[in-house]
Amino acid sequence: MEKITSELNNVKTVAIAGHIRPDGDCVGACMGLYLYLKENYPEIETDVYLEEPKEGFSFLSGFREIKTVYDESKKYDVFFVLDTSVKNRIGVALAGYESAGRTICIDHHISNKGFGDKNVIRPQVSSASELVYTLLEEDKVTKPVAEALYMGIIHDTGVFQYSCTTPETMRIGAKLMEMGIDFSKIVDKTFYEKSYVQNQVLGRCLMESIMVLDGKCIVGSVKKKDMDFYGVEGSDLDGIVSQLRLTKGVEVAIFIYETETQTFKVSLRSNGKVDVSKVAVFFGGGGHTRAAGCDLHGSMYDVINNITAEIERQLTEEDNA
Repeated sequence: MEKITSELNNVKTVAIAGHIRPDGDCVGACMGLYLYLKENYPEIETDVYLEEPKEGFSFLSGFREIKTVYDESKKYDVFFVLDTSVKNRIGVALAGYESAGRTICIDHHISNKGFGDKNVIRPQVSSASELVYTLLEEDKVTKPVAEALYMGIIHDTGVFQYSCTTPETMRIGAKLMEMGIDFSKIVDKTFYEKSYVQNQVLGRCLMESIMVLDGKCIVGSVKKKDMDFYGVEGSDLDGIVSQLRLTKGVEVAIFIYETETQTFKVSLRSNGKVDVSKVAVFFGGGGHTRAAGCDLHGSMYDVINNITAEIERQLTEEDNA
């Protein structure tokens, strides 16, 4: 697919959806494409589905139009799935995907094997938002679209500091900035700003973190009872794993939080030696070489032992190479 336009001939209805627990890139990509279609193809009925996106993203145009519950009576001509590596991670609109006339998967996860009728999967691209931009006609990208896509790019590149950032990423970022967006406010409000309670949880997690594998791996965790005590949800824990990764001497950071009794969400970040996407895929998850995640069941100790065993295997192979 060269451009999205080629997929819209004789199309009357379109749905756009991302993955469960949508992060900044997922929301940015979905909203960027949604706004682009609404502005340039008003004759097409377009809906966007996301699972309870964070209120911090509410500055985006069209945010209140996001649907969090799928209307079972609807059937779409085309269904775009963005930033989603496997079908079972489609959020609230999986039923809509299953009944759609045609499905298109647009993603940048190296673990994505392609599950749509058409797949645009480019692991070398920094983010789903950058990928979406390349599929749009530049002269039709407006300021609201630029705000959404810029937000998505900064979230998956860590404000252009992660290794996934390329010269092309920077060039696209510059083009979006030229649209007159308040880029510094977008960075501060959606990436760096934390509430007092979020800072408390971050501080507690850092204080209680442990070093394993001879200091090459750091593990931080938050239990469900503690999340309930502080009144936080999974979306409030963004950034903790990235902070853990910055610990001197660490090759892999692991952050675990309990979603329900003996069910855990695991986030992994690598400094280069370990391909954490392979670790995540082994446990049914996915992601990138340096950033990945999965869901695991069992006790906290089971989860830590299982994950670190796979990391240790890769480290041992690296040392023996």
